[in-house]
Amino acid sequence: MKDNIAIIGFMGSGKTTVGKILAARMGWNFFDLDRIIELSEDRTINDIFDDDGERHFRDVETKIILKTISNNKDCIFACGGGTVLRKENMYAVKKKCRIVYLAVSAEAAAARLAGSAERPLVRDRDQKRKIPELMDKRRHYYEKYAEITIRNVSLAPEEAAERIIYKLRKYDTP
Repeated sequence: MKDNIAIIGFMGSGKTTVGKILAARMGWNFFDLDRIIELSEDRTINDIFDDDGERHFRDVETKIILKTISNNKDCIFACGGGTVLRKENMYAVKKKCRIVYLAVSAEAAAARLAGSAERPLVRDRDQKRKIPELMDKRRHYYEKYAEITIRNVSLAPEEAAERIIYKLRKYDTP
C-alpha cells in the first residue's frame, strides 16, 4: 500500500468528516489541506480569494500539497475540491497516496452547503446553478484520478469510512 490516503471530491462530499473517522479507525494522522493553507496564510480561504484571487489560492495549494504530502507517511489528507484541477497536484498526490473519491450528487452537495458562507466559489451566488456547473467541470478529473470511488450521498460518515477500509483491503490484497 502507498504511504498515505488522499480523499478527493466536490465541496460537501464529506472529505473532512469521513477523513477524520477513517484516520481514527486506521490509527493514522488526519490533515485537511484547506486548513493547512489557512494556517500558512494566516487568513481564511474566503479572505485569500477576496484579497488575492483564486489563482493565488491555487498556487498556495500546490505548494502545500508538494510539501505536506511528500513529507508524511500514514496520513489521511482531505484535499480541496479543486485540487484535481492541476496536474502537478495530482502527480504529487498519486505518487504518495491511494486516492479515494467521495462522489456526491449536485443535489446532496447543495443541501449540505446551503447557507454556507465558507465556500468562496459558491457563496453569494445561485447555488442551484453554480454547484452543478462546477461539478460538471470537475467530475471528469475526480473519476480520472480515483483509485477507489465511494458514492457518499446517503451514507453515514462512519459507514463511508468502513467502505473505504473494505475497498482498501480488497485493493491491496494480492
